[in-house]
Amino acid sequence: MQFDVRGFRPGEGVVRLAVEADDLAMATQRARAQGLAVLSAAPRRALPGLPALRLQRRPRFPLLQFTLELMALLQAGLSLPETLDTLLEKETRSDVRPVLAAMRARMFEGQSFSRVLAELPQAFPVLYVTTVRASERSGDLVESLARYVDYHERLDLVRKKVVSASIYPVALLLLGGLVVLFLLGYVVPRFSSIYAESGRDLPWMSMLLLRWGQGMQAHGAAIGATLLALAVLAAAMARRLLPHGVALLTRIPAVGARLATYHLARFYRSLGMLLRGGTPIVPALGMVAGLLPLHMQQGLVRATQQIREGIVLSDAMAAAGLTTPVAARMLRVGENSGDMAAMMERIAGFHDEELARWIEWFTKLFEPVLMAVIGVVIGAIVILMYLPIFELAGSLG
Repeated sequence: MQFDVRGFRPGEGVVRLAVEADDLAMATQRARAQGLAVLSAAPRRALPGLPALRLQRRPRFPLLQFTLELMALLQAGLSLPETLDTLLEKETRSDVRPVLAAMRARMFEGQSFSRVLAELPQAFPVLYVTTVRASERSGDLVESLARYVDYHERLDLVRKKVVSASIYPVALLLLGGLVVLFLLGYVVPRFSSIYAESGRDLPWMSMLLLRWGQGMQAHGAAIGATLLALAVLAAAMARRLLPHGVALLTRIPAVGARLATYHLARFYRSLGMLLRGGTPIVPALGMVAGLLPLHMQQGLVRATQQIREGIVLSDAMAAAGLTTPVAARMLRVGENSGDMAAMMERIAGFHDEELARWIEWFTKLFEPVLMAVIGVVIGAIVILMYLPIFELAGSLG
């Protein structure tokens, strides 16, 4: 969900940002992480009266593609301004050209590359800007960009597995729903007219089903329009209440534990990348706070305060509930070895693999259960339609 955030930034005055977040608190947190003193924040509305329904989605800047092209041109020996010139010349998309043009103009004004990126928060997230800023101190821009690409791909790996594992169940659910709609909207009404002419007494469940068929015959268009309107309204409300739904899912023991693992894996991977780039631990914690849900962000605030007071990272994270047993042990190992960045990336990798195994197990269990449920629903409708015929055949026998 997008939020319009208005705030003050030193050197620029009052600015507006479009921030993608799950709720208002997270949008405010992310805006503050970009150095903005927030004055106001509100959900972006596409249509009056329908705050959660958007007919058009604002195109996103192709950050990964831009980074890969930037790396290729820099490795070919072009300077950074020449690289931006080349990217601008070949670009034809109207939503990307203004961003590249603004970057080129500010580079020729003498601004550093990281400052140019920081002034375009709608295209470049805080983590990307921090990575570039760290590379300006070390002089290894291409290597830092390569680390970000690897980070981005690893971050998307679990998401892609979830999407690929969801394709078959969603297709099965849609197909089963279409079959049920066909039976209720086309077959049942025709059976209801046949049984109405026969004048026989029907079982009460068959009678309910056939009453539905009679209603579809008499008011099919009105019922269809009402169902469609309810479906659109339900989709809009579901989108608006999605953060609350996710919060409810966290209360289910098995699902809540896996969601927490997913958030922690993203959190530790991002934190490890910032530490590898030279960012101190306390500012780094503030930059990646937006990756956690609201209840975990509250724990992170307490952990950050304890770290400022001198408590070691592993103890502060464990006290705030931001570790698993494995992660707590690995953090202690990282503190002893002095390589916290690598250890946090290993924590993220371990949890990603654990989550991938759970997703695979869940889909193997869920698919046959879903097929059984759809089969029972369709079978029940067919049996209720044919039950009077079976009873008639039995009475004749």
